[in-house]
Amino acid sequence: MAEENKIVLEREYVVPLRKKWRNTPYYRRVPKAIKALKQFIARHMKVEERDVGKVLMDKLLNEEIWHRSIRKPPVRIKVKAKKYSDGVVRIELAELPQILKWKAEREKRKKEAVKAVEKKEAKPAEEKVEEKKVEEKKEEKEKVESGKEQELKAAKAEAKHKRHEVVEKKGIKKPLRRVALKK
Repeated sequence: MAEENKIVLEREYVVPLRKKWRNTPYYRRVPKAIKALKQFIARHMKVEERDVGKVLMDKLLNEEIWHRSIRKPPVRIKVKAKKYSDGVVRIELAELPQILKWKAEREKRKKEAVKAVEKKEAKPAEEKVEEKKVEEKKEEKEKVESGKEQELKAAKAEAKHKRHEVVEKKGIKKPLRRVALKK
C-alpha cells in the first residue's frame, strides 16, 4: 500500500513580488511574478535543491495573480504553504478574495432558500388540504365582495336615473342637474 502524504510543515507568507516584475516588459510580468513566488517558497520551505518543479500552485492563487491581466500582477500576495512528506510543497491563498466571499455567501443563501421551500412542500397532506380550504374561503369572500361591488354600482346607476327623473317631473326646463336623494 502507498503511504499517505502527511503535512510536515505549514506556514503563511506575505510574498513581495514587485521587485521581480518591475523591470520586465508588460507582456512578461505575470509569468515573472509566478516564477518569483515559486522561488521564494522553494527557498523558505527548504525544498531539495530549490527545485521549483516541486512547488505546486492552487487554482485560486493562479487566478488571483492573473485577474488583472498579464500587465499588472499583484505587488504582494499572502499565501499558505504546506510541505508534504514526499517533498512537494502546495501553495494556496491564505485569504479568499472579497468576490469569492460574496459568491460563497450568495450560494449559501440560495441553498437556505431551497431548503425552506422543500420544508414547505414536505408538509403532511392534511395541512395541505387545510391550506386549500382556507384559500377557497378567501376566494369565496372575494367573489361575494365583488358581487356586492356590482350591486352597489347598479344601485348608484338607478339612483342617478331617479334623480334625473325627479328633475324632469317637476317640469323645470333648465338643463338636467343632480338632486340630492334622501336616505
